[in-house]
Amino acid sequence: MARGVVCVKLRTLIVDDELLSRKKIRAFLQGHPEFQVVGECADGEQALAAICAQRPDLIFLDVQIPGRDGFEVLDCLTDRFLPEVIFVTAFDKYAVRAFEVRALDYLLKPFNKARFAQALNRFHQRRMRSNGTDRKEELKAALQEIQRESRDNERIVVKSGSRIIFLRKGLIEWVEAQGDYVKLHIGKESHMLRETMAAVSERLDPNRFVRIHRSRIVNLDCVREIRPLWGGDYTVLMRDGTELTMSRTYRPNLQATLSKDSSTLRTRR
Repeated sequence: MARGVVCVKLRTLIVDDELLSRKKIRAFLQGHPEFQVVGECADGEQALAAICAQRPDLIFLDVQIPGRDGFEVLDCLTDRFLPEVIFVTAFDKYAVRAFEVRALDYLLKPFNKARFAQALNRFHQRRMRSNGTDRKEELKAALQEIQRESRDNERIVVKSGSRIIFLRKGLIEWVEAQGDYVKLHIGKESHMLRETMAAVSERLDPNRFVRIHRSRIVNLDCVREIRPLWGGDYTVLMRDGTELTMSRTYRPNLQATLSKDSSTLRTRR
């Protein structure tokens, strides 16, 4: 390097709740000396604080992280301080096409060094051809498209520690709200997913899954019987014997679905 020439490093932030994934990204970056890792974050709140403090040029951002997910992190950033983003995601290739259509960068887990280098190359190319477009809105639109496409996909991706579990939607028997999470019940197993009831409802087939309570959704294929209770509420008896309460507020949801589908469901009066 010529005397007096200063090499400006690209300040890089890694945001992923999985330690092994953060270590992998940091290790792969060692082969690209133009990048300088200025921090690592395990959740959305940490990410927002680090972005404000470090002002990174690039973020490796996991789409599904605790606290605030990737969508919410982007939504909280101002256009003035929005860095470039390479998404890290466990969504399958069908959903990830939204990134490719908009020429956005992403890493689909598990990724290798070749795919990592390709993402960095796309990042460099985009920096060179930047035309002042609204990056924040572009990135948000990509995430919204992923959410829409994932509704039609047959699987739901659930992160459990360092594991990534793929669940077939049709096998879900019922869903219940638990704070910032929903619990998906499949046979004797249950899995926690960080989503709202409204969000998970949009991802499920409305002809099969019906919301019967503000905190419960049932798969009609797994319902055996409905019994009336005093006061206008109902008991929904699942095939495995589980009894759930359907509030009268949500009864029209069930009636509307049954009117479209000739079900064998029996309602006792």
